[in-house]
Order: sequence, then structure tokens, then C-alpha cells
Amino acid sequence: MLNVTDLNVSYGASQALYNVSMKADVGKVTCVLGRNGVGKTTLMKSLAGHLAPGSGDIAWDGNSIMKLAPYDRAKQGIAFVPQGRDIFPQLTVEENLQTAFSAVPRAQRFIDPEVFSLFPVLQQMLKRRGGDLSGGQQQQLAIARALLLRPKMLILDEPTEGIQPSIIKDIGRVIKLLRDRGDMAIVLVEQYLDFAKELADEFIILERGRVVSQGTGEELEHSEEAKELLAI
Repeated sequence: MLNVTDLNVSYGASQALYNVSMKADVGKVTCVLGRNGVGKTTLMKSLAGHLAPGSGDIAWDGNSIMKLAPYDRAKQGIAFVPQGRDIFPQLTVEENLQTAFSAVPRAQRFIDPEVFSLFPVLQQMLKRRGGDLSGGQQQQLAIARALLLRPKMLILDEPTEGIQPSIIKDIGRVIKLLRDRGDMAIVLVEQYLDFAKELADEFIILERGRVVSQGTGEELEHSEEAKELLAI
């Protein structure tokens, strides 16, 4: 389980997050919602270790991970798919997948066939350079690479951004399958309410760096506040 308590994050003199608290349970999708620029990515980078909060705590499986570097958090089973995907354009699909090996034990340094069952297009494009893939294919590659860490928590920062509708459906299907396996917590950042409503077991909404609403997926389905805050 992830527990975030009273997290404050600043960029120099500008504060981005104010006393943010949230949790994410194994076997559930926790959606972090809000318009652009409200602190969603800042929160995700803090969870993954790419930003150092000024105060508060981030605990995973009951232990604080505040002082752990991103590499060490990956070893703890925390996988991060950033906004923008961050694949290596000059490496092949296969080589991009293999970059996950550095954070797993030697016995796990192989491409699990499951990633090809989840994303069949990747098997067809193993020798193609990452930069030659479409945006949707790159997103699938980024998620597949994260799954090779055998994560206990998967953080997805706006995986639907700039993606064609057919691949959005595929990504939604994969998220549901991973959740239903019951061995992984999934934190999903979204700004589109319809996609979030299909997947969320729990949600929080950020506005100007603060949590302004939170609840269950069922409450999100009927939340007029969410509809107003997320109107784009």
C-alpha cells in the first residue's frame, strides 16, 4: 500500500503541492485528476523519486521511501511511466525493453512473453527503432518496459495524452487486466473524466496544488463537483 501524508513540494520560491495526502491499495486503480498545471505530474515525480518534497512523507509497504533514489524505488517495485513516455528513439523496441533489466535481479532479466500478449504490436516491431513508432505505440512500449520491472505499484502519468482512440481503449483494457490480477497498485493520472470513471476504484482531484475532492469510483461517477472541476 502507498500512503502519502501532508506532502509539500516547491520549485524554488514557487510552491506546487500543499499538504497533499493520498493512498493507493494493491488491486485497485487510484486516479489523480485535475486540469493541466495543478500539480499532478509534480506529485507523480515525487512518488517516483524524481523530485524531493520539502516536507511530508511517502510510505510504501509501511516504510518511508522519501530518501530513496528513483533507481532504488524501482528495485522496491515502483514503476513510473512518465508523461511524454521517455523512450529511447535511437534504440530498437527490444533494446528499449531491455533497459528495464538494470533494476531487476539477474534471474528476471528477460522479456516476459506477457508483455506481448498485452501489447501484440510490440512483438511485431522488436527490431524497429523506438522513434519510428507512432505515439500510441510508444506509449504501449513505455508501459511494457515498466511492467518488466515486475512492479508492485505502477504509476501512469496521462497515458492517454495525444493517443488515438483505438489505442486508448487498448490501454484501458490492459489497466483493467493488471488491476484484476490483484497484485499491483495502479496510480493513474488523468484529466479526462470519462476514461477515469471507467477505471477508478478511488480518486483524488487536485486544484492549484491542493486536494479538493476525493472518494470512491462510484462517487466519482456521480460527482457534479468533479464534472465542474474537470470541464475542459
